[in-house]
Amino acid sequence: QVQLVESGGGLVQAGGSLRLSCAASGRTFGSYAMAWFRQAPEKEREFVAAISRSGYYADSVKGRFTISRDNTKNMVYLQMNSLKPEDTAVYYCAAGQTTAWNRDKAFKYPYWGQGTQVTVSS
Repeated sequence: QVQLVESGGGLVQAGGSLRLSCAASGRTFGSYAMAWFRQAPEKEREFVAAISRSGYYADSVKGRFTISRDNTKNMVYLQMNSLKPEDTAVYYCAAGQTTAWNRDKAFKYPYWGQGTQVTVSS
């Protein structure tokens, strides 16, 4: 079992930056792939980034967002730079056992946080 708690969301102007954090419980944190997904109003949840040993990104955030993890602290981070209004969404942290072929699939992640709101104003 893994419990996840996100923090760091907020309101920022376009072009600004935010850093999301995800605190995970459990002694086997290092064995899980970790990911960030987001969901905007009236839209489906979409993949943002994932990390096992290295990061993997959705095309829409590549070059702007950086995912990282600290296995000694059971933490995952999402550094978001050059934010755009279309990045506005609730951001969710997720944990699961994945492969390179399905790490962007929400159904491969059984553990989810409660989400943190990110709002980017134009």
